[in-house]
Amino acid sequence: MAHLTGEVDHPERLAVLRELVGRLDGVMAVWDRVVVAGREPVILDLGCGSTKQYAGNVGVDQRMTGAVDVLADLSDGLPFADGSVDRVFVVHVLEHLVDFLPLVDECHRVLRDGGVLHVMSPWWRHVNAVADPTHVRLLDIQTIKGICVQPGRERRWRPLHAACDGASVFADLTPVRRQEDEADPVLLARFFD
Repeated sequence: MAHLTGEVDHPERLAVLRELVGRLDGVMAVWDRVVVAGREPVILDLGCGSTKQYAGNVGVDQRMTGAVDVLADLSDGLPFADGSVDRVFVVHVLEHLVDFLPLVDECHRVLRDGGVLHVMSPWWRHVNAVADPTHVRLLDIQTIKGICVQPGRERRWRPLHAACDGASVFADLTPVRRQEDEADPVLLARFFD
């Protein structure tokens, strides 16, 4: 996983940087906390527990810890305005939810245009997926494809990166707002079977 920090002067430059870094061999995901045009990104860390992915993220969890800024039950929606955040991390969260699609839809709602949802979850065949008795879902890279390709769903996603390293499933997804932003079959084939 590549971590990008620093500053760029325009959102398109960050998109190009993400694309180039994401094509490097061995990069499973591209996580960033990059200042764009002088504006600090607003980043949610959902289900953060006691550790945020970046110190400046807004930690969200249902239990209060030193890392939590907002108390919320992720199965009841997100207490944030439409289009109000730049990044959302769901790291080791989705596997704990019986139905994670409502949370994924909420992430779509709160992300700004060009925002990114960062997903990380144990791969279903790895021992970590079944070792935790609180895991109620098992994920695969094809699960990510299912999130992106949902005919008839209002909230759709375009993959920026999606990979599995044999232990974890990674995905960086951006909300589709216009038909021209839909993922075409060639892009989907880059990441999925």
